[in-house]
Order: sequence, then C-alpha cells, then structure tokens
Amino acid sequence: MRFLPTHVHGMLDYGVGLLLILAPYILGFADGGAAQLVPQALGAGAILYAFFTDYELGLVRLIPMPAHLLLDAASGALLAISPWLFGFADQVWVPHLVLGLVEIGASLVTRTTPGTRAAPSSIGPTRARDPARPER
Repeated sequence: MRFLPTHVHGMLDYGVGLLLILAPYILGFADGGAAQLVPQALGAGAILYAFFTDYELGLVRLIPMPAHLLLDAASGALLAISPWLFGFADQVWVPHLVLGLVEIGASLVTRTTPGTRAAPSSIGPTRARDPARPER
C-alpha cells in the first residue's frame, strides 16, 4: 500500500539526510569513527540523489522514482546493520537501526509516480455531466 505522496517523501529526503549528518553531534557519538561516518555519508548521499530524482523536489530530474526508492531501501538496510557490520554496536546502535528502518519503511509506502494524487472525494456537491451538452 503506497500512500505517501512523492512531494512529502522529498521533504523527508532532505530532512532525514540532514538529520543523519547532524545526529552524531546531537546524540554524542561524533568521534570520527564508523559510528559517525556511516550515517553522515548516507545522509549526504540521500541529499545528493534526492537532488537528482525525478520528483517535485528534485532539481536535476535524472533518477526515476522507483530507482530512488530502491536506493532508499538499500541505504536504510546498510544504516540499520552498520553497527554490527562495522563493529561499533558496543558503542551505539539504536539511532542507526531506527533511522535505517524508517528509511526502509518510507521506501515501501511512497508512491512511485510523482504528482499522483488520491481520487477526488465524493463528498460535497457533484454535477452529473450531460452528454448532450458540450463542456464550457
């Protein structure tokens, strides 16, 4: 079920990318090691490929949205397993796991076509089209 509009996902891309860059300083694990560098590199990468994604917040629209979502899922998976993969789980692991799972989740619920909207609501007045009368 893909319900998240791509323009909302775009805002998350830039926000989460910035959060990943700043998280080591905010949460106190900015020691120059892998615990710091992995989220910062993935955050910078997320901002970079968001910049090149073909959606409402992309500036140079080269990467199709489905490919962007695959990058998000792969980045999230790497971030989530990074504490164990790179051996810093004894220092810090919760932010990496949580933010990685958030990235994976966002990639699974975001629409794959930019600008798609839900069908109009049937609430409110509607006017049936008379086929005999041309539209104005």
